[in-house]
Amino acid sequence: MNTDLFLRPGADRRLAAGHLWVFSNEVDVQRSPLQSFAAGDLVQVRRANGALLGSAYMEPQSLICARLYAQGIEQALSSQWLSSLVARALASREALLPGQCYRLIYGDSDGIPGLVVDRFGEYLVMQFHNAGIEQHEAAVIEALVSVLRPAGILLRADSRSRREQGLADRVEVVFGDVPEVLPLQENGVAFAAPVLQGQKTGWFYDHRLARARLRDYAPGQRVLDVYSYIGGWGIQAAACGASAVLCVDSSATALAGVEANARLNGLESRVAVRQGQAAGVLQALRDEGRQFDLVIVDPPAFIQRRRDIKKGIKAYQRINELGLGLLSPGGVLVSASCSMHLSRADLLLAIQGAARRNDCDVRVLEQGGQGPDHPVHPLIPETEYLKSVFCRRLSPAGI
Repeated sequence: MNTDLFLRPGADRRLAAGHLWVFSNEVDVQRSPLQSFAAGDLVQVRRANGALLGSAYMEPQSLICARLYAQGIEQALSSQWLSSLVARALASREALLPGQCYRLIYGDSDGIPGLVVDRFGEYLVMQFHNAGIEQHEAAVIEALVSVLRPAGILLRADSRSRREQGLADRVEVVFGDVPEVLPLQENGVAFAAPVLQGQKTGWFYDHRLARARLRDYAPGQRVLDVYSYIGGWGIQAAACGASAVLCVDSSATALAGVEANARLNGLESRVAVRQGQAAGVLQALRDEGRQFDLVIVDPPAFIQRRRDIKKGIKAYQRINELGLGLLSPGGVLVSASCSMHLSRADLLLAIQGAARRNDCDVRVLEQGGQGPDHPVHPLIPETEYLKSVFCRRLSPAGI
């Protein structure tokens, strides 16, 4: 590595504090013209005085034009270096999580910006979120194989963020063989994840801890799981003793996954499904006079960009309003969000607004976030995105 990326005077404070991103307006483009770099080029990031800040790969066409993977040293992005980062991440997961089902690599937080790897036992499913890390695919695969000896690695590089960057979708087995559906265990419950055709990597490990709390909320309850996907919440609620579970999703394929996962756990007699858009189904259930004791609302991100915050908050309030309208007095609403741009405070305000629209009061019982396989970088708030709020719909006083 012999290419330098010089920063403007005074533009080094964030990186010196431990941040990993270089923004294009922080670069001294006279000394380091961005057009001279290609995606994936390795550089030494330097202060204006030449002092080394670390090693990074380039994304010259992006606002974040470079991402550090080694701080304070000159280091190639080699398979050996990547192996050390993978081994460190693996040790952290093995120390805290049972089994071999978890997010193994979580981008910046694990020192490999742009890379996500989910583990399903002896199989891995990985995502490249930008062109820079994708240029080092061979070294990434070599590192994963060296540390974990997997039976197969599936690449699911088909996210919306990639398409917005003009990158082509890629879904392919890049090492060994990978079945279309992979088994996993979460909180002692068995699932089959459609890793080839499902959403993202096929499963969402991030709500593991919140779903574990269902053991105290679900027994004997009538449960509604909205935006259920393949039943991560609903199947676990049934496994925790819910008397009946209704899973709602717009995808017939996802609901077929719910039914398969119910059979896998011998729970089919207590799990039902209903296909349709969430708002329409919830309104129909209310028109039918249905009520539930536990309503779980875990939508996709309603806020993709900062400019969508105001509109997104209204969407969160509306879906929580519909969920609360189906909740019996004394029942519990679990409201979740994976929108990084939605603050926890704004989610609570949306829930309170939904309660007032239902002429009722709620009280927050507990709140949750992502698990230890999604560690948060203290200087990168974007790595902390997940929120869950458990709140009770209060019964009218005196009744």
